[in-house]
Amino acid sequence: MESNKKRIYLSSPHMTGNEQKYIDLSFKTNWIAPLGPNVDRFEEDICQYVGVNDALAVSSGTAALHLALRLLDVKAGDKVFCSTLTFIASVNPILYQQAEPVFIDSEFDTWNMSPDALKRAFMDAEKEGNLPKAVIVVHLYGQNAKMDEIVEICNFYQVPIIEDAAESLGSTYKGRKSGTIGKFGVFSFNGNKIITTSGGGMLVSDDKTAIARGRFLAAQARDNKPYYQHSELGYNYRMSNILAGIGIAQLSVIEERVKQKQAIYQRYIRGLSDIKEIVLMPEYKGTRHNRWLTTFYIDSEQPLFTPFELIQELERENIEARQVWKPMHLQPLLNEYRFYSHSEHLNVAETLFERGICLPSGTNMTEDEQSRVIQIIQSFVSRRREQHFIANF
Repeated sequence: MESNKKRIYLSSPHMTGNEQKYIDLSFKTNWIAPLGPNVDRFEEDICQYVGVNDALAVSSGTAALHLALRLLDVKAGDKVFCSTLTFIASVNPILYQQAEPVFIDSEFDTWNMSPDALKRAFMDAEKEGNLPKAVIVVHLYGQNAKMDEIVEICNFYQVPIIEDAAESLGSTYKGRKSGTIGKFGVFSFNGNKIITTSGGGMLVSDDKTAIARGRFLAAQARDNKPYYQHSELGYNYRMSNILAGIGIAQLSVIEERVKQKQAIYQRYIRGLSDIKEIVLMPEYKGTRHNRWLTTFYIDSEQPLFTPFELIQELERENIEARQVWKPMHLQPLLNEYRFYSHSEHLNVAETLFERGICLPSGTNMTEDEQSRVIQIIQSFVSRRREQHFIANF
């Protein structure tokens, strides 16, 4: 039976109330098409917030990743190492360039790229005389990867890092903002992110020359001529002035949103602490986790329930939840490519996928609504324990 209760979403857009002011300004000044003063302001605001020299506002996080690969001259036949536990947008730009992804497993401390697996991948690539052109490190669900270890490995082999910080705006790693440690950082402002422009992304770097070239490529690579001339392949990737206006208002409350996300996580800790099988995603030492989504995995060799069963139970109550990302090396599109597990006997990404759940984490979810989520989980687990006891009595 379907619930008639109000739907609770995983992470829906949360407007500040000031977005309309910037949208109206776009209409009043007729800056409707891509580019304009809102775009310039949004780029400047991002630079100031994360602490980089330059930023490029584009149509999506995927577009920003694609431009980063172009700027690193990734081309057909090249290898790119990439986190396997991620959304496919981290990988598609590699395929756009006809390059070869090599997937790197996670580890349990951060759920992100395993330095041990990365090191083995590099050692094999060195033996084969075919080092990667780049490494794409994903900061999953707002948690930074172990960047000290990853940077050390990549610097040893002189391979640049692209940080896929699509989910981690507002997170920090040892005092530095997520997305500012590698050669390039990428943010997403999709509708479900911690702040949104409805759709959009940002490429950031301290290399102003590289960002200037990215700006050229993102605007159809039009030559500096008094007429339309194109000497190389470009893209229609620039952000619209209207959407950038939404971003200006949204970015102004990013610290408030991080605090709200962290408060949601703390309420889940308190509400689910009695369920010993639930292990919430950790916050790695020296980092600030923006808690974009509160996630956990079921830590039991003989679990009382599967993620899918709990997701179904929540859906019956009109509550949206989902499994952790399905690893890229398991995707039908990508299963032909090489994968490096965390260790010989431990595949962390597959374990997290098989046992992991993302809980509703929207900053516009009320405390009463979150209490409803928690109560349903508690009731569901309690029933499963009772059924297990009776079956084994």
